Amino acid sequence: MSTENTSTPDSTDEPGDAPESLDVIAVGAHPDDVEIGCGGTLARLVQQGYDVGIVDLTDGEPTPGSPSPEVRLAEAAEAARILGVHRLVLPFPNRRLFDGFEVRVELAKVFRRFRPRIVIGLGGPTPMASPDHAEAARIIDAAVFYSRLTKWDDTFDELPPHTIEQQAWYSLAFASLEAPTDPARFVMDISETLELKLQSIRAYKTQFPPEKDRVFRLVEGRAALHGAIAGFQAGELLTGARPLGVQDLVKSLCLPPS
Repeated sequence: MSTENTSTPDSTDEPGDAPESLDVIAVGAHPDDVEIGCGGTLARLVQQGYDVGIVDLTDGEPTPGSPSPEVRLAEAAEAARILGVHRLVLPFPNRRLFDGFEVRVELAKVFRRFRPRIVIGLGGPTPMASPDHAEAARIIDAAVFYSRLTKWDDTFDELPPHTIEQQAWYSLAFASLEAPTDPARFVMDISETLELKLQSIRAYKTQFPPEKDRVFRLVEGRAALHGAIAGFQAGELLTGARPLGVQDLVKSLCLPPS
């Protein structure tokens, strides 16, 4: 697959596998971003009966460890299978991903096509790591807005507008000790799906050879920390666009049994 911009996305789903709509779509700059950031959450949503998708803005190639884009896409397909999610890879260029009108529109078309209730995106820059992450964060935020705009049908291939009910963010800034500053922070219980998350990351054999085992220690350590704070065995810290409403104060504020 070419890494140059085209108007045709590359999908890891088999023909006819993609559903008409998805409850949740998580977006990353590269295959493996979403798995590392919120793979446990997505696997848990699937277990709860929701239709979930991943959209990668690039195929992540070239990278030092992968011999070809086809290999990386095969790894992405296996990771999606492990999590139980659908996957779509957009054909924008790794290492040259910049926020712009074309990529905003293409991602908004995906949202208009699959009509998710929730979009989970990258939460911002990752110091000492790929600048694509910061660009992707801006692209995702803009596409959520573009998805609902009316009187612009020709720009979006006549796909009807769709208003996304809620937006959330995951962080890949493992090197930072600063907590996210978005309006609502919450921890998703991934006690039952942490192993699936780790398996999905391990599916990227070209990206995480044995000498990069530190990545798995970081993922497990952060899951243990966030889970312990919230009273779970393992958790993922996410942030939302607005504070979460509470109807049962006791159930919401009291920690579950340890």
